[in-house]
Amino acid sequence: MILSHHTTSHLNPPKAGIGSVVLAAAGPGDPDLITVKAANALREAEVVLIDRLVSEVILHRYVSADVEIVRVGKECRNNISTPQQVINELIVDYALKGKKVVRLKGGDVSIFSNVLDELQALIANKIPYEIIPGVTASLGAAAYAGIPLTARGYATSVRFLTYYKSDIVTDGHWKELARTNDTLVFYMSSGTLENVVRKLQHFGVQKDVHVAVAEQATTCYQRIHECNIYDYDQVLAGKQFVSPSLVIIGKVVALHQQFKWLKNSEHGEQYFVPVGEGIQNINELNKPIKHVI
Repeated sequence: MILSHHTTSHLNPPKAGIGSVVLAAAGPGDPDLITVKAANALREAEVVLIDRLVSEVILHRYVSADVEIVRVGKECRNNISTPQQVINELIVDYALKGKKVVRLKGGDVSIFSNVLDELQALIANKIPYEIIPGVTASLGAAAYAGIPLTARGYATSVRFLTYYKSDIVTDGHWKELARTNDTLVFYMSSGTLENVVRKLQHFGVQKDVHVAVAEQATTCYQRIHECNIYDYDQVLAGKQFVSPSLVIIGKVVALHQQFKWLKNSEHGEQYFVPVGEGIQNINELNKPIKHVI
């Protein structure tokens, strides 16, 4: 017996003249980590709006040459970002023109993304949509670093966090984080890593906790930097990390040395295309992209 399972789109039938939107995940970098469902959505797209952290190999493989590709990347570290309101307006505008739109996000759609803003814009304009999940950066980085985020005797829980300014985490929270056995994964926090380490040390983080920074995880330029959290000053202090970088802290990080299977890249190039010199107007968003194989 041959069982065939084909999941049709859950999108409600659009009203006459209205298109539809797929909010899809591209994965953390390695183009082979995109899901089949997301790849199929790209094949059917008429317009694709992409984040900066999307492998252009994915676009070359799955997007037709006549499809309009719109860059809406964000590079907060360099203060060059497409405003979220502009992204919302673009998605809505294309859909109201009857286009099949794919909003392609790096990592997973719902982990530290602005999907809420985009969903609210779609609902407000009564545009049908679908959400396709993917491999988030934390899972990709941990797997490609040989770090099991949970492991018997090390950690039974994982927390996804971000720390980009000093007033978003109270001392009471830092104290609790320092004492937990959970694995801590910090997104968008490599620039504030020294303060993270100092806070955890100050509140007595355990001696067998390690810290790892995964630069450009799952790509050909991946580098993993790892040490005991109390050796941070000797090993990692003052180091500048290539964006995107993800921080993993916990006892499980010590397993990296035993289970790492991918060598660190010897090159320091950027895998993802920089946002550039900023966006002057909507026409700048519509410039053709360069496909990289």
